[in-house]
Amino acid sequence: MPGRSLGPLETAALALSSLALLAATAAGALPFSWTETLGFVSGGVCVWLAVRQHVLTWPIGLANNVLFFALFLDARLYADMALQAVYFALGCYGWWLWIARRGVAPLAVTRSARWEWALVFAGIPLATVAVREVLIAANGAAPFLDALTTAISLTAQYLLGRKRVENWALWIVADAIYVPLYVSRGLHLTAVLYAIFLLMCSVGLRDWWRAQRAGAPA
Repeated sequence: MPGRSLGPLETAALALSSLALLAATAAGALPFSWTETLGFVSGGVCVWLAVRQHVLTWPIGLANNVLFFALFLDARLYADMALQAVYFALGCYGWWLWIARRGVAPLAVTRSARWEWALVFAGIPLATVAVREVLIAANGAAPFLDALTTAISLTAQYLLGRKRVENWALWIVADAIYVPLYVSRGLHLTAVLYAIFLLMCSVGLRDWWRAQRAGAPA
């Protein structure tokens, strides 16, 4: 099953806003590169489809990873750049998990297991310290924040693939850090996108929490 279908208003809103942004970029009305604009569009669509538990979030997310890899390379945010490659691998894994296979029930929204909480509270600080040292050696633009958001985002992406409710809480924390970080690097459209992500993730946390309590299937 492809996942929950989008309503006509949702589909129209996503399509019209995406086309408007692309048209404005093509006309030179916005001071953004095509890479950043396409990253904005694919990222917004990807996150909203994830909120709606729609399996198309994964292929669109893979395209978004490629775009942001190029964008962060140019901005010297090396951890975020490398993060996109890991996202791509985790995206393939999540896509496979979300597809209903013969003889296997569709993945349901659930709470994180105890060992996953251990991953959050122990793994994120350790990964942050390790990645920060690498970024300092690589002359990264913002070693600590880049490392911290990388560790949080990787954990959140894994939990998203497993359909754990708590993935949205981690995304909210990461996005709150990403917004000022991207502003500081001159990626203003990307900062706006992550501010929108904050709102979407709040909706995702609410909706998935309700689905988990109701025992709703994917």
